Amino acid sequence: MPESKPRVLYVTDLAYPAKGRRYCDEDIALTARLREHFALALCHPRDAAALLEGFDAAVVRNSGPVLGYQEEYEAFRHASRISGVPVYNTPDGRGDMAGKGYLLTLFDEGLPVIPTVDRAEDLRRLPEAEAYIVKPKLGADSLGLRTVAPGELADLPYEEGILVQPKIPFRYEVSFYFVDDAFQYALYAPDPERRWELVPYEPTAADLEFARRFVAWNGLAFGIQRVDACRAPDGALLLVELEDLNPYLSLDRVDEETRERFATAMAASVRGMLAAG
Repeated sequence: MPESKPRVLYVTDLAYPAKGRRYCDEDIALTARLREHFALALCHPRDAAALLEGFDAAVVRNSGPVLGYQEEYEAFRHASRISGVPVYNTPDGRGDMAGKGYLLTLFDEGLPVIPTVDRAEDLRRLPEAEAYIVKPKLGADSLGLRTVAPGELADLPYEEGILVQPKIPFRYEVSFYFVDDAFQYALYAPDPERRWELVPYEPTAADLEFARRFVAWNGLAFGIQRVDACRAPDGALLLVELEDLNPYLSLDRVDEETRERFATAMAASVRGMLAAG
């Protein structure tokens, strides 16, 4: 009798209308590869709590911003804790899965991140800029993001939980993709105005050192992480976001060998989580 495969509930919103990319294509292709390793069932994030029983693990992938189904997401996390069914990514990350407040912590710790404050009295810590970016601490997928002029900063609703950053005229954005702490590939958008037109990027040793610094800081036990950065005018990399909940992977932008290697690494990571109990 063949060895039974671990049963995995794969949480995704195949109909999510993402800008510039198709979540459904990525998850259809990735689950086709993962079925070699697991017995898979796909479900919408709103149904995950009710369907969790009977599975060995749940994998959260392209499920869209949690803000759209916050109550159901909390119920899913609660069901996972009660049942003991582990969730991948593991919920111990310090990046986006905990809200964007980590940007304040990184700035305070002196790490290479876009300067970020959340109080009017701290505006003096920001460099002068022609414009500033305002984003909610619990935002995702650019929801609630807006640009303001310097004269508007003092009157912003800081009590509503917002972050303020200078708008940096960066040369390009680049993303580094990891499974656990192992680097997989990098992609970048040569044109800042077309951020989802990505092409493969060959990182330097310094680039990888930059990205690994944030992966180490995050301390995620098991999961997929995407380190998003921008190349500042002086050539330095600055962190934009540390995506550790359900980062889109842009696997259609890499070659077949890289996709296969990524799927193999992800399967090994999920199995590692299961073995860790």
